Amino acid sequence: MDTPPFSFLGRPLGPSFRTTVVTLAPGTTRLYDESEWWDALVLVESGTIDLECRAGGRRRFCSGAVLCFTGLGLRALHNAGAASVVLVAVSRRRPAAGSGADAATT
Repeated sequence: MDTPPFSFLGRPLGPSFRTTVVTLAPGTTRLYDESEWWDALVLVESGTIDLECRAGGRRRFCSGAVLCFTGLGLRALHNAGAASVVLVAVSRRRPAAGSGADAATT
């Protein structure tokens, strides 16, 4: 029995989570900004992504890979393929300023 590929797209995740979709066109590079990916599980929804660390090394991840970018010392994300890369990041919603909610308990 074939199992369909895992996807965050089209799934209700509840009010405590937010979903961000990032698309990289073929041949493009996106500089890494840790605040953009903080606390997120990142699914390579389609395509193949190369992650480049600050020391210059690269690792390639294909569709279906589930990653966490925080703390990896990344410099950039590259799409060296011929098709677009779609990344779906799921993270916890941060409480609104002044809401009195403790970020550690959300």
